[in-house]
Amino acid sequence: MALEDRYGLPLSTASHEAASAYREGVDLMLAGWTGTAEMLERAITADPDFALPHIARGRVHAFYQQGDLARQKAAIARELVAKRGTERERSHVETLALAIEGRLPEALAATLKHIDAWPRDAVVLSLPLGAFGLFAFSGMADHDRARQELCERVAHHYGEDWWFLTLYGWAMTENGNVARGRSVTERGFGLRRANAHAAHAVLHAMFEDGSIEAADRLVDDWIPSYDRAGILHGHIRWHQALGALEHGDAARALAIYADVLQPSATQAPPLNAITDGASLLWRLSAYGDAVPKALWLEADAAAQKLFPKSGLPFADVHMALYAAATQNREALAARLAAIEQRLTEGKLPAGPVVPTICRALAAFADEDYAACVHALAPVLSQIVRIGGSHAQRELIEDTFIVALMRGGELPRARALLDARLHRRPSLRDARWQAAMG
Repeated sequence: MALEDRYGLPLSTASHEAASAYREGVDLMLAGWTGTAEMLERAITADPDFALPHIARGRVHAFYQQGDLARQKAAIARELVAKRGTERERSHVETLALAIEGRLPEALAATLKHIDAWPRDAVVLSLPLGAFGLFAFSGMADHDRARQELCERVAHHYGEDWWFLTLYGWAMTENGNVARGRSVTERGFGLRRANAHAAHAVLHAMFEDGSIEAADRLVDDWIPSYDRAGILHGHIRWHQALGALEHGDAARALAIYADVLQPSATQAPPLNAITDGASLLWRLSAYGDAVPKALWLEADAAAQKLFPKSGLPFADVHMALYAAATQNREALAARLAAIEQRLTEGKLPAGPVVPTICRALAAFADEDYAACVHALAPVLSQIVRIGGSHAQRELIEDTFIVALMRGGELPRARALLDARLHRRPSLRDARWQAAMG
């Protein structure tokens, strides 16, 4: 009898040890848990010619922006699966390899085709889901809806699977179905507590429904079980820092930054590291709290090493935060030029909203609030195209609201805040109450 993965798909290995290690490695990866790389390496050692652990290992390298290692693993997996692999495994390897190589439109097309044929291939299904998935970084304005619709299409294949419920619930939450999304995610979390993606998805639902105190307790209760090296450890604490800001507790937010987010402390993947740090410091500054310039300069220096060139729009927008906050006009001009060039060449699916946001952030940092408002007002509905989650993108709306306030347009600012309170009726937002008087 052929060995199978946890979802009943045949594996092209005769080694029980390799199959077992691969299954466990995949579960750890889907849970965002530590030990993933070590378990996949164990599978590779047990059967060096088994392609799937090689491509999974490449994906983990890609998470941490270890591009050369990731591409090497993809090349090995392609070679091995051509010699010994099923049709499903060949498609699986090719699809993940396209994502690893940054060929995102091709990877998304290959993913959707693959899922039509093998809907229970969870590793491939994971590619378009999540805040940093292929849908989020597709440039689509409706990627939140696309995620939920994809999950609904395959839901009957998964039932009460802990991983699927986690991502299905999160997709609902991001698409505005917050109550149902929270319920589904919490079901998945209950099936496997050692699941950082579930804890993270529940926090997003709590952010959206205004359950700030409950979110804070969840992090305090759960985070001791999660190693600081976990891929989402710093980001989950970032959520806790946002909760502190909701209550106007800048000191606590800065303490969390110092503990897990600043460059000398973080163990997060590069994209999380630069975006979480920049967005928290920017929020603090925008809300009127003092942020030592040394923190910005340190974070900017680290970010420039990780993302020296224009690439993902989500990263570019956060690099613009660093440039604006440190008044590094040369860096911002260079990045804007690269973004505009890609836009001209038709290589920027997210479209002109990306350079518009970058210019608006620079105007805000220069205290030209009228220019910031003028730039952002027409594109607020298009901000979703840069990717990430709603909680992350709310930074841009917050900047717009503060620019309205500082520019003397209080009625417009109040209307936006009233709309937010309508979405999140239980929210008691100290920073805005203080600002609005």
